[in-house]
Amino acid sequence: MKDFELTYHRFSERSILVQWPHRISKNILNDVLIFKNHLLKSNIKQVLQVNNAYNSILVIYKCTIDVVYDEVFALKALYFSRANAKNHVFRLWRIPVCYDDKFGIDLDEMSIEMKLSKSEIIKRHSEVFYTVFFIGFLPGFLYLGGLDKQLFFPRKKSPRLQIEKGAVAIGNQQTGIYPNVSPAGWNIIGNSPLEFFNNEPNLPCFAKAGDTIQFIPVSIEVHNEILKAVQNGTYSIESEVVYG
Repeated sequence: MKDFELTYHRFSERSILVQWPHRISKNILNDVLIFKNHLLKSNIKQVLQVNNAYNSILVIYKCTIDVVYDEVFALKALYFSRANAKNHVFRLWRIPVCYDDKFGIDLDEMSIEMKLSKSEIIKRHSEVFYTVFFIGFLPGFLYLGGLDKQLFFPRKKSPRLQIEKGAVAIGNQQTGIYPNVSPAGWNIIGNSPLEFFNNEPNLPCFAKAGDTIQFIPVSIEVHNEILKAVQNGTYSIESEVVYG
């Protein structure tokens, strides 16, 4: 297993930020998650929470850090003692998305700017597998890596004040789904009828960092049927187990 050159910074009175090389990479994500899980399983009593992003983890302590060098030394020792997570279980989630013009309100503009037909944009967006790097910005908002380079598109200069729940969007090199009604600076290309966040304390979002997402194009009729099933609590998201 490759050891990356990490940097350690005091982030606040009670937290330390650990950073990997600054790039979006599945190899880096894998190492981030291995170290995060190793930290959590180490049962360090003074550690309250560990959050990960694309290429970093934030270690939050229960109390003020008195001697930061001691804690950094302990983190470095833990990093080099981590073991490769063989047979780590992840899931592939199949997410229905309707790209109808009713939902894809920025598809026309993107088609003109990209010089790609709308059907080609939809094809490229739905034919790849995306990696969930982390969850943030909003509860249940999945940061996904793997967008086709032909679909890279800048954020909107003036964000919308409100977009629909389930809006599927592209912003710069990323794609994602807005789990609730919210302001949005990304370009909206479709809508998913699924729930991405609930009040279950142990499983607020079905997906986790390291999982894979596949978008499945559906018609507006199927979208409405799935939405009703979700609201009635009778819809099960298609998924299968994969190994990291």
